Amino acid sequence: MALPGLVISTEEGQLTGRGLEGFYMAGRRVLSRCQVRVAGREPLAVQARMLAADRVRFVGTLRAAPDTGPDPDVLVERTRHADGTELITLRSSAPRALRLPVEVALGTDLAELGDVASGRAGPELPATVHAAGLRWSCPAGYATVTADPPPTDALASAGLLRWELELPPGGTRTLELRVRPDGQGPIRAVGLGAASPFAEARVLSDEPGAKALLRTCVEDLRALLLRDPRHPADTHLAAGAPWRCGLAPAEALAAARMTLPLGTRLAAGTLRTLARTQLAGPGPRSGLIPGPLRDSGPHLPPGCTATEATLLFPVLLAEARRWGLAEREVEELLPAAERCLVWLRTAVGDGAYLPDPQPGGPFRCETQAHAHRAALLGADLLDAYGRSGGNGLRQWAQALRTAFRDDFWTEDTSGGRPAAALTPDGRLVPQLGSSTCHLLDTGLLGSGELAPGLLDKARTEQLARLLGDPAMDSGWGLRSLGTKETAYNPFGHRSGAVRVQETAIAVTGLAAAGHEEEACALLRGVLAAADSFGSRLPEMYAGEQRTPGSAPLPHPAASRPAATSAAAGVLLLASLAGIRPDAPAGTVTLRPFRTAPLGEIALTGLRISGAPFSVRVSRLGLATVEEAGEGLQLGM
Repeated sequence: MALPGLVISTEEGQLTGRGLEGFYMAGRRVLSRCQVRVAGREPLAVQARMLAADRVRFVGTLRAAPDTGPDPDVLVERTRHADGTELITLRSSAPRALRLPVEVALGTDLAELGDVASGRAGPELPATVHAAGLRWSCPAGYATVTADPPPTDALASAGLLRWELELPPGGTRTLELRVRPDGQGPIRAVGLGAASPFAEARVLSDEPGAKALLRTCVEDLRALLLRDPRHPADTHLAAGAPWRCGLAPAEALAAARMTLPLGTRLAAGTLRTLARTQLAGPGPRSGLIPGPLRDSGPHLPPGCTATEATLLFPVLLAEARRWGLAEREVEELLPAAERCLVWLRTAVGDGAYLPDPQPGGPFRCETQAHAHRAALLGADLLDAYGRSGGNGLRQWAQALRTAFRDDFWTEDTSGGRPAAALTPDGRLVPQLGSSTCHLLDTGLLGSGELAPGLLDKARTEQLARLLGDPAMDSGWGLRSLGTKETAYNPFGHRSGAVRVQETAIAVTGLAAAGHEEEACALLRGVLAAADSFGSRLPEMYAGEQRTPGSAPLPHPAASRPAATSAAAGVLLLASLAGIRPDAPAGTVTLRPFRTAPLGEIALTGLRISGAPFSVRVSRLGLATVEEAGEGLQLGM
């Protein structure tokens, strides 16, 4: 994929029109069927391999010459691009010239992806011959397939293009198919041009999978880039393919935050795009960044991602400033961040907690963590620009810490645990899930210091033990609900599946709190899962326990690629060096993993204040800056 283009097929490479298969442009299936036959037969599929996020190569073979024994003598290679182009190459190994009839059967319903996924797509549309190919039309638009060289014959009634190809001994012939919606020319993906906001980062490590992971994560992030149609200079990430190829505010902000080591351009574009959606005017919703409801699992009602997005906005702006976002851009976005913080204080009112958006809903543990972080980083941001409100936010954050430590901890014989939520009548929802990892994500302040958290040191140590326990650590990453909980389901989105984003947050939070043993175990689990998934991490996968020789089970509803999981791969690798910049002060502090879990690792091509930044961590856990912008000093 490379949005707005997306192609879905099986590993055989044939597009049969079954299920979700097809070429999609901007969410519409412009081609559902593309089946190649050579000499009346389908090639035997022998390999499918991703060349990049936007390209895949399928290889098939067949025997064309008679009496040549069991060995194939024709190789059929199909290189498919997300922009709607496919190259079909035939290579002959036969000892004599071959005359091969080639047929490509085509069809489409021009259906929307949502209709295809829900089974509401209609039948294939009738085709007409058009130029060097075929054309289909419906009230919603039309699509064409053209071929080079032009086919010998085109049969509209059968949706068929035919060629008679002459292949000399050892010869090669190539056909090019071009799929276009509404008669458009080639559609260039946002992330494949000079406008890509990501630095050309590289990693060298004793762990061989690290290089492939970072390369794939960056490729997938580029493939998920979208433009704000009214402000094309501003880019943001789609949530994931194939289900959510559009803007999801909370996920877009979270992914932009995790990719700050690759530069601040994505953060700036995402913030500007969402600032334009911010609700204005009087009323309790003023200042919100709108977002949909999100499933919260069996223990809690759905949560509103508007709350999470609104709390993430000032956090991303504050941390992007630390990574070197230009002062003029920070000042431009500061009013929107202020409105988010005003909404926070208004929603809290005279209470200690930020309530659930649903009337009578619970006070969620992770929501209080998001709100606490937003208050402290937001106060720091307001102070830096001489704005009022910082002291009030800090005072409320202090009151929240005091109340949270009293109200959100449930005692048990194992040492206790943070509750998932607190109901309005004071009852605790005691289930342990991965959402507690947000308690460890306190946010970056100046001079390389992290903001204080809602838990004290002793309870942070207890949470680290719980997250490192086999009930939570599946061996492939952190389960969204522990196996000891009654509603545990290894495929449950919020009740047992491994969510890559939350595992990455847990790894970085545990390491920052000094609990590297638990952090390293989770890190190695995710890297092993990434290797099993060809370095393209899905949004989530089943929380089945890892055993010798096993592999993580894919989740049928997971996006892959997904913005948060691709960004999480960047965060995991960057966290090994513990990079904590303070661009306004001209310093960078390094807090690497002391245990060097991947051996020696070098990260090059990162960005601080727009300048290249490279760092190396030795096998002894010692970090050295190898490249930095002029004037950037190493902090203590």
